[in-house]
Amino acid sequence: MNIPNRITVSRVLLIPVFVLLMLVDFGWGQMTVLGAQLPIEHFVGAMIFIIASITDWVDGYYARKYNLVTNMGKFLDPLADKLLVSAAFILLVELGTAPAWVVIIIISREFAVTGLRLILAGGGEVVAANQLGKIKTWAQIVAIAALLLDNIFFTMFGIPFADIALYVALFFTVWSGADYFYLNRRVLLDSK
Repeated sequence: MNIPNRITVSRVLLIPVFVLLMLVDFGWGQMTVLGAQLPIEHFVGAMIFIIASITDWVDGYYARKYNLVTNMGKFLDPLADKLLVSAAFILLVELGTAPAWVVIIIISREFAVTGLRLILAGGGEVVAANQLGKIKTWAQIVAIAALLLDNIFFTMFGIPFADIALYVALFFTVWSGADYFYLNRRVLLDSK
């Protein structure tokens, strides 16, 4: 396994650590960040989420720079993103921070696109994420990070930044999913 794929696997391995920190009260207390109060576990969990998310850029950059792009990486990288983002969104519903209907739409899109990727892979075709898919991923990451940080940005700017970011992420999620299916419609039209 090459280094970019190892970085991708590390992103998957950080998910249980992130989940544990967000769900278990270790009694570390509260902290104030820019006037907003949040549990220290949530702050550390949010930092782990952000670090795990940054590895998405790192592995892609490293793979392209050193010509280490592989079919495994093309498949594993978006899967790792989906696992991390899905875990985070489900946690946000559990914490009462994100509306369930938004999370259901986002996760449904992720499963649908993964299913289409599997159909394509069955035909010997591995499709890397396009630019719109990358924008969707980063919009989701920004929204999740803002929501995990308990709307610190609201305290800073006086606007519901995390809520706005969530609906921007929803918009790009739906758009990129529709685009992905449109670009690969021949697979659906040709299937029996």
